[in-house]
Amino acid sequence: MKLGSLKEGGRDGTLIVVSRDLSRGVRATGIADTLQRALEEWEATAPKLEQLSTALNEGKAEGAFDIDFAALAAPLPRAYEFLDGSAYLPHVERVRRARGAEVPESFYTDPLMYQATSAGFHGPRDPVLLPSEEHGIDLEAELVVVTDDVPLGTSPEQTAGHIKLVGLVNDVSLRNLIPGELAKGFGFLQSKPRSALSPVFVTPDELGDDWRDTKLHLPMLTHVNGKWFGAPEAGVDMQFNFAQLVAHAARTRPLSAGTIVGSGTIANEDTSLGASCFAELRTVEALRDGKPSTPFMSFGDTVRIEMLDREGNSIFGAIEQKIAKA
Repeated sequence: MKLGSLKEGGRDGTLIVVSRDLSRGVRATGIADTLQRALEEWEATAPKLEQLSTALNEGKAEGAFDIDFAALAAPLPRAYEFLDGSAYLPHVERVRRARGAEVPESFYTDPLMYQATSAGFHGPRDPVLLPSEEHGIDLEAELVVVTDDVPLGTSPEQTAGHIKLVGLVNDVSLRNLIPGELAKGFGFLQSKPRSALSPVFVTPDELGDDWRDTKLHLPMLTHVNGKWFGAPEAGVDMQFNFAQLVAHAARTRPLSAGTIVGSGTIANEDTSLGASCFAELRTVEALRDGKPSTPFMSFGDTVRIEMLDREGNSIFGAIEQKIAKA
């Protein structure tokens, strides 16, 4: 099933079930008022939401309405935690090689992860409001999963069953602020503003055989200003699958229902498939030409991030937004 949230009912929105073709929706009235509530009571709410989803897809759901993507909030307008990994090591390897640094051996066995901004997410059609182009505005096209309650110390074999939803994120980054922050040795803050989530999150069963080994084996398609930017394969070159990422996050603390865990920028060894962020493209240019030639994003630029199934249908809907001055 596919779940989203309307921009109504307060900061956490109103939970809706969305049809498989993303054309129709229905409020989950009497089941759960928000997606957060549904996740906290997943064993009780999921079967009822599935029944509503079946009725909606068969054209039998009372109160169904046409989807207006501009009226959608992020599926989780705010989350208790957003833990973002960096599971695609070709990206890490290239970035470090461009500055003459080696990749530590631990990167191949111990996931990179940081605690990202989760107090609010942009909706799929909301503008990304930022203070200055001088900060080096970048997109990052990533996959995310959403968990139920994950006990402390849960193993990768166990965490797979705690993954309840899958979606997309545009993890907005301010590249020119990152070096100074990392030099302090205390991680990201100002360089990581609010991100945007896809119109819907979907249960793993919606993904069929393309969801296996807790990886999604489909291309991540990104356009900037209407032009193709990249379509790297999300199931290729992913050093750590989502079960491993969730287990890494839960190593020393339990995770609350509604925790979002990100894959990091999707990147492949095969650079002909394009990029999922400008930092990746600029690194490829620097390694090839001695210096990057593509600038970061400007106010007025548009981003579209989407994933299509094998028949060309949008799975999560598109994140489609403009970069604008706050």
